Amino acid sequence: MDSRHPASLARFWAAVLDGYAVAPYDDDELARLRANGIFDPEDDPSVLVEAAPGVRPRFFFQLVPESKIVKNRLHLDLLAEDLPQEVGRLVGLGASVLSERAGWAVLADPEGNEFCVRT
Repeated sequence: MDSRHPASLARFWAAVLDGYAVAPYDDDELARLRANGIFDPEDDPSVLVEAAPGVRPRFFFQLVPESKIVKNRLHLDLLAEDLPQEVGRLVGLGASVLSERAGWAVLADPEGNEFCVRT
């Protein structure tokens, strides 16, 4: 996913998706960043979000200079047992509600990428 700030958007999606986390930075990865003049993982131009090893999909967030302008190239459709509770949780993480209908809601992540939550 293209992003203005991959680290923060990756943290948002890792919190949204059950069982996912930002991939840890081992010594080799930190050395690779330093070799590219990046001394803080918060400034990493490419951040991976993954579940347990071998679990797919994995989500890769990459730095791009422009903001989202038009429709997403990827649209996630998430399921929830309790829609109002899940929408509240997602808003607490930084999502915005774009619209709500019976049984589903359209939200946007902190960078404006739309996604749905359904029961």
